[in-house]
This record gives sequence, C-alpha cells and structure tokens, in this order.
Amino acid sequence: MTNALLYLIVMVAVAAVVFLLAALVFGRGEELAPLPPGASPTRLPSEDITAEDVRELKFQQTFRGYKMSEVDWVLQRLATEVATLRARVEELESSDRA
Repeated sequence: MTNALLYLIVMVAVAAVVFLLAALVFGRGEELAPLPPGASPTRLPSEDITAEDVRELKFQQTFRGYKMSEVDWVLQRLATEVATLRARVEELESSDRA
C-alpha cells in the first residue's frame, strides 16, 4: 500500500512538472480580446489609395472564409477610387484635346 501511494505521489509530481514545462513553452492558451461589434482590423486611407495599401490589406477571418462586410467595404472603396481616377484621367485628356 505504501509503494502504491508513493508511486501515485511521484506520478502527480511528474505530471505537474510536465504541465508547467508545457505551459512555459507553449503559453497558457491566452486569446486576444474579441473586437467590439462593428470594429474591423481592415484599414485603408480616406483617399489616395496606393497599390501598397491594397497589398497590406488584412481581413478578419471567420469560420468559412473572410468577413463579408469587410470585403464588401474594401471593394466599394476601391471602386470609388478607380472611378475617381478614371474621371480625373478623362478630365485631363479632354483638356489636352482642347
């Protein structure tokens, strides 16, 4: 009976040491706090979007891909920027013809 109790104590001590080592190596399983509703990590400047801005875009991931509202927002912003640039090009080309 004494041997079984000693083995049990040693097993618990070894398990505790292994758990502590694993916690030190892999962390304690902390997670970042969730973003507040409606918040997004996706950032674009308010105007003059560059190719580098588009390359650096990051979208919040959901269970089946990216958050649709963020992708829709970025596409709308890029469409607005393209339309503005095309209108500016048209304006400059028409002033050159005149």
